[in-house]
Parts: sequence; C-alpha cells; structure tokens
Amino acid sequence: MPDTAKIVVTRRIPEPAVELLREAGDVWVSPDDRPLEVSELHDAIKGADIVVTLLHDKVDDAFFDAAGDQLRAVCNVAVGFDNIDVPAATKRGVIVTNTPAVLTEATADLAMTLILTVTRRIGEGERLIRAREPWSWHMFMLLGMGLQDKTLGVVGMGAIGQSLARRAKAFGMSVIYSDAREAPAEVEQELGARRVELEELLRESDVVSIHAPLMDETRHLINAETLGLMKKSAYLVNSARGPIIDEAALVDALKDGQIAGAGLDVYENEPETHPGLLDLDNVVLLPHLGSATIETRTAMGVLAAENATLVLRGERPKTPVNPDVLDGSRS
Repeated sequence: MPDTAKIVVTRRIPEPAVELLREAGDVWVSPDDRPLEVSELHDAIKGADIVVTLLHDKVDDAFFDAAGDQLRAVCNVAVGFDNIDVPAATKRGVIVTNTPAVLTEATADLAMTLILTVTRRIGEGERLIRAREPWSWHMFMLLGMGLQDKTLGVVGMGAIGQSLARRAKAFGMSVIYSDAREAPAEVEQELGARRVELEELLRESDVVSIHAPLMDETRHLINAETLGLMKKSAYLVNSARGPIIDEAALVDALKDGQIAGAGLDVYENEPETHPGLLDLDNVVLLPHLGSATIETRTAMGVLAAENATLVLRGERPKTPVNPDVLDGSRS
C-alpha cells in the first residue's frame, strides 16, 4: 500500500468509514455537506489514488481527466452506479465498486412504508391533523385500500425486490414480477411469485413497485403508455431511481384518475420534484430515504472504505462493478 495514497471523499460519510480510510492513506473529506459543483469536484480529485463518491457525483471522462492517470478506484457509496460511466472507467483501468446487500432490508422497509402510506392515505390524514381543521370520525372518512388478497407487481426481482415481496406476502398479498432474468426456483417457491411480462404485470397488479436499476432500457420505462395499462384502482411506488418514471406522464395519470395514487422516494431530476406532484393529495413524497437508517448508512460507508483499502493493498475489493479490470491492465 502506498504510504502517501491520496483518498478523496466528495461529501461527508459516517466517521467509522473515514477512520478506516485514514488508516490507508491521506484523506480529504469535503468540508461542505452538499454536492460539489463540477469545477469543485474536479479540483478536489486531482492526484487522487482513490475517490469515494456519492450518487450525485458525475463520474465521466472529464472526471477521469481531472483526477489523472494514477487514479486506481472510484468507490461509490450506493448500490446503484448510474452516476458513473463504467465503460470509461474500465477503458482507463479504474476499478469501480458499489455497496450492494447492506441496504437491502432498509430499502425494502421504505418501499413497504410507501405502499402502506399511499394505499391507506396516511399522508392525507396527517396533513389534516396538522392543518388544525375540525374533523370527526365517520364511516367514509379517508377510505383507502387494504392489501389483503391484492396483487403486488415487482419490477426488478433482485435482492430488494425479493425482500419487499416477503413483506408483502406477510400482509396477505400475492406476488408477480417482471425481470430480464428468472428468479431462483427456491425464491419463487418461497414467495409464491410468478414471472410475467411487464405489460401483464401492469394490468394485473394492485400495487406496482419499481426495483430495477437505471439504464438505457429502463429510463422512462413507466410512461404515458405503460401507465395506461394499469388499473384505475392501482398504486405506483418507486424507491429505485427517479428517471425510470416519466414524471410529467405520472402527474397527468394521477390528475386524470388513470391510477389511484403513487409513492415516491426518488425523482427524475433529483433533488428537484415535478411541481405537479406537489399539488396532488394522492401522492406520497419522500426525500430519497430508502437507505436512511444509522445502521445502513454506516454499513454503506464502511463497505466503500473497505473496498478502497483493499484496492490500495493490491487485493480484490469486495464488491467490484467492473471486475474485468482486476484481471487486466491499464489501457
């Protein structure tokens, strides 16, 4: 391990992770707890051996040019890596790592929370109380939808999708899913889950929950056409990546009663939210809280730091995104 390895952390991460990094080299952590402007980011990473990034950092050719040829790894503190041009990193021999698995349960909890909140109209009820408006209990007040005997459609049956399906099953829901790959037979058996095409999933589901990664094939996967396939009584939930949903089309569908409601933790142009969503009562909006538990965020930071330390030691990182780099040499 180089004695003077330069490690740049682009925004505050939990202290246990920073302590690990300090054992591996000279660490600079951005003093500003905000996304760095592109020029600030590029200035900060000059000469870095390792850069620990977050999901709002754009890692592209300009980033790699700014860092320099000595850059060995970009360690993303997120399971998703759509902010990183992985082919560009691979071409330059730069290892990319992410933090899968450690946030699975927290994100599945959050997705289930969104489902319960939007279907039972919890947000509307809380806003009513906070508005200090007079109210009285009656039989038809804020009626929502029960989950028992309803169908959950999971778009993307990876670890988080599977964990959500387990929670939904406990609530008495049946599960269908769409994915490019079939889930293991034992998972399908455990969950009673059935793989279907996306169109069938949208038509059959009472709740559709998005857990697919963001890539060219999934950008605006949910749009005016696909929203039109859903039941008018159905709900849409997204705790994956915002651009998977065309927000303008979603606003129209919610306004027109094409679907009953939506629960969102992520947004198309994060941190901006389509203004039309803010005016609607039948949508629950959260500020990207999927992994926001103390335990999970700490585990994410520590995993990123462990990956960085292993790279500096010349060892294989725990969770490489582009493992081909480990078996080759710099271009």
